[in-house]
Amino acid sequence: MAVKELREGKKIIGTMVRMMRNPAVAQIAKHAGLDFIMFDMEHGPLSIESFSDVAKVARSVGLGIFVRIPELSKGYVSRLMDAGADGIMCPMLSTEEEAKTLVKYSRYAPVGGRGFGSNGVFTSFGGVKTDVPTFMKEQNQATLAIAQIETKEAVENIDKIAAVDGIDVLLIGPNDLAISLGVPGDTMCETNQAAIAKVVAAAKKHNKYFALHAGGALFDKWLPDMDMVMNDLDINILSSGFAAIAKKVKG
Repeated sequence: MAVKELREGKKIIGTMVRMMRNPAVAQIAKHAGLDFIMFDMEHGPLSIESFSDVAKVARSVGLGIFVRIPELSKGYVSRLMDAGADGIMCPMLSTEEEAKTLVKYSRYAPVGGRGFGSNGVFTSFGGVKTDVPTFMKEQNQATLAIAQIETKEAVENIDKIAAVDGIDVLLIGPNDLAISLGVPGDTMCETNQAAIAKVVAAAKKHNKYFALHAGGALFDKWLPDMDMVMNDLDINILSSGFAAIAKKVKG
């Protein structure tokens, strides 16, 4: 699984899914060589039920399955964890307090305060096979709490956010970050690059994983620093494939 590989020091690679809700998307991603997919419930219309259906398949084929929640709330974090998420990404996470809240909802005690359910997609309907304390500890290790850093405030608070016990990944959202920094659309400018560098430094200082969802020159520039690589989007991938067919036939 992707989380295990990440914790073993391997770089994991995946993409974002905003439109596809057919569970076969997990099998396709796995056969294509990806390590994970990230369901986008912030900008996409996907439901918890749709996510759960895909998560069942992803778990059965050994594909990592993460989800970007619409907002930071117990109802989203707890239910999606129980619905099979290997990790939760919170968009626009900007403060130490928000980081602690994400940990509270996504981590079992003593790290957090996640509610305990004895069976479901998160156990592949197999139930708890060990004593409860061991299960909780293993689940905390087998899942990720991902802070999406995409505001000026988050960059200003990055050292405090990164220091929160239970936060695993600092993932840059470069487009919203550029907007927040006053340079919309210019993700390669010096201002945006300096902010990203600050997040990379905080990740290294506090032993967190660094990630960035990007493509093009920005992707190439920061790839060596990434532990978790998220590139492209299902909509773009389909569009590119369709366009390639049209170009081939129509010239």
